[in-house]
This record gives sequence, structure tokens and C-alpha cells, in this order.
Amino acid sequence: MFDFLKKKKATAEEHKQKQSAQINDKKIKNLREQKFRKIIPLLKNKHYQINDLGMYDFLDSKILDKHGVYETENISSHGYDRYARKIIEEFENGMVLDCGAGLRNEYLSNVINYEIVPYSTTDILGVAEELPFKDESIDAVLSLNVLEHVKDPFLSAKEISRVLKKDGKLYVVVPHLQPVHGYPNHYYNMTSEGLKNLFDKDLKINDQKVIASGLPIFTLNWIISSWANGLEGRDRQNFLGLK
Repeated sequence: MFDFLKKKKATAEEHKQKQSAQINDKKIKNLREQKFRKIIPLLKNKHYQINDLGMYDFLDSKILDKHGVYETENISSHGYDRYARKIIEEFENGMVLDCGAGLRNEYLSNVINYEIVPYSTTDILGVAEELPFKDESIDAVLSLNVLEHVKDPFLSAKEISRVLKKDGKLYVVVPHLQPVHGYPNHYYNMTSEGLKNLFDKDLKINDQKVIASGLPIFTLNWIISSWANGLEGRDRQNFLGLK
């Protein structure tokens, strides 16, 4: 995440109370401890804290202030599409960085859930502009609907390129047409050229296209629904009755 949090961080417990994922936190904590045996050798930055749920926390006060990270009540939660799933399966024995993972409905042993929010499935707390991993240490990176929420997507793209192995894979999804939505902020929408410009100096781009979830019909539905939700009484009935 991409998708990034606050000057006064919310506690893990506060976020746990707001999220609806039916995942056993104790089980995840045990699985997280096993996963970190593979993650620790990849870390270049050893200056972190470990919270009550066993997450490695790189969000100190300087990082929070520097990148404008602050608390949000919004919960980012979505599943993996078939492209992300294929990459996760391809690197089953490696490590995949889900950069801005949000709240996941599954906890995978080969995926590092990197977030600014201490969701129950988060592994590492940090910002996308300062990844705590060694150069060329990550087999694959997922950045799914995150870079539009990052204050400095150019720096984030540079960091993603830095940690990705030379033979690694990157899958990025960003919106072109979307209403403003904050998790906690929404800085940018991107054209295909804009997204390419973030990465083509450091990486070879094999494919670029509009996937189904990015088709204009979904944006139009979002805008019309938002407009309708802002109307009241007869105005709302008349609008919804239009054909």
C-alpha cells in the first residue's frame, strides 16, 4: 500500500475492533514468527520495535512526520486477482512483498504483508518510500491500488525497484479514472504513460494494459452511486427513476 498513517498511531487493538476479517489472531501470530525466520535475513534496517502481535514496526515519529502518515478509520481490504495469484504461486518458495497489503482475508507464508496500519494480517509496519529491505532481496513485489495513496510515488517506485531481484517480477495496479477516496489520502490518478514513467528507468516493462476492474463502467457506477447517496427525499427518487 501501496497504499500510509498518522502522527499519533492507532493501536493494533483499535484497528482490530474495526476490522471484520474472521482470522484467528493467535494463529497468525504463530505463523508470523515462522515467517520472520525467512524475513529477518532480508532486512537492511535493524532499527524497529515489535508490537504485541509480533509485527515489526518501522514507523517511528520521524517517519510519520516526514511522510505525512496519519490515522484513518477507512479499512482497505480486497482479495488477490488472478495476476497477483499467479505471481504468488510462482514464487511459492521465495518471498513476495505485498507493498500496501491492506487487510487480507488469508495469511500466506511466502507473502510479506507491508502496511502502515496494524491490521491482524500485517507483518511489517512501514512506508513505501523507505522500504527496510536489502538491495535485490525480494523475489516479487505486488503494489495493488496503492501508489495513488502514496505521497511520493516516484520515491516509492525507486524503492520497489531497488529491493526487487534482477530476475524478479513486479505487478502494479493503479487507477486512471476514480473518485477521490482516502486511505488515508488520495494524491494521484495515473495514465498508462505516468505509471510507465515511474518504473521504466530501472525495470523492463513486459506488459501494460487495462484489466477488468479498471474499466470505465466501474468508475461511472461509483460516481453515480455517490451522487445518489447525497440526495434526499423526492430528489433521490426522481434521480434513481431516470432511464
